[in-house]
Amino acid sequence: MSDGYRGVTALVTGASKGLGRAYAMELARRGARVILLARSEGDLRELAAQLHERHGRQDTEVVVGDLAAPDGPDRILRELHDRGLTVDLLLNNAGAGSAGPFLDRPLGPQLRSVSLNVGGLLALTHAIGAEMVARGSGGVINVSSTAAFQPMPYQASYAATKAFVLSFTEALAEELRGTGVHVMAAHPGAIATGFFDGTSATIDPRADTPAAVAARTLDDYARRRPVSYPGSPVNRMMTWPARLLPRTAVARIAGAFNRRQHLHETVDVT
Repeated sequence: MSDGYRGVTALVTGASKGLGRAYAMELARRGARVILLARSEGDLRELAAQLHERHGRQDTEVVVGDLAAPDGPDRILRELHDRGLTVDLLLNNAGAGSAGPFLDRPLGPQLRSVSLNVGGLLALTHAIGAEMVARGSGGVINVSSTAAFQPMPYQASYAATKAFVLSFTEALAEELRGTGVHVMAAHPGAIATGFFDGTSATIDPRADTPAAVAARTLDDYARRRPVSYPGSPVNRMMTWPARLLPRTAVARIAGAFNRRQHLHETVDVT
């Protein structure tokens, strides 16, 4: 489904790899102009070249910036303004998370993930969303996770940031109803990316592919759905117990599941 993307300028955060890269490729395939944002300029330039080669996109923009840095969002927003770039679709995909027992893992990366997953997303949405409302058109896709629906022992801070994204996106969607700006949350499950790189944790071999998740997300947005559960149908089913069972029971179930994945034994690897 490609309707709704031709003539659209989409800003994809975390575009250098994984799901963000897949979103950029799929948007370009559907006719959108893409602004690639991440910290890795080399990876972004390589991706821009691929978009040109595969989809004939000569108008791809590369913006290098760190959304987790204290001044990162402001620098990025200034660059967009200075280059005269107007965003029709903000795809807040950039995210990071820590696995393992909270008290046993370094604090720094967990604080950084909060800055990225929450602070960076809020800053871009606040500034770019206001521009969209003033124009009376546009949209925001916030990439959350099925982890947002329950507390997750051994992924405590990561799941908490995604719970924030879930609640924030639902509230913002209601605030902007009728403005011409569509806001949607996407809740993928496990994805075959390098999310756990640098640790002993591994991704479930049954994880969804980034390309499939990206395509389904964009299909749902084009249909103006309020929420997307891209990937395996079981992902959506797994969110229902958290809505029905006591919170303490949900936390114990989630903890048992993550222990079976050996996340309670996670350590850094070289």
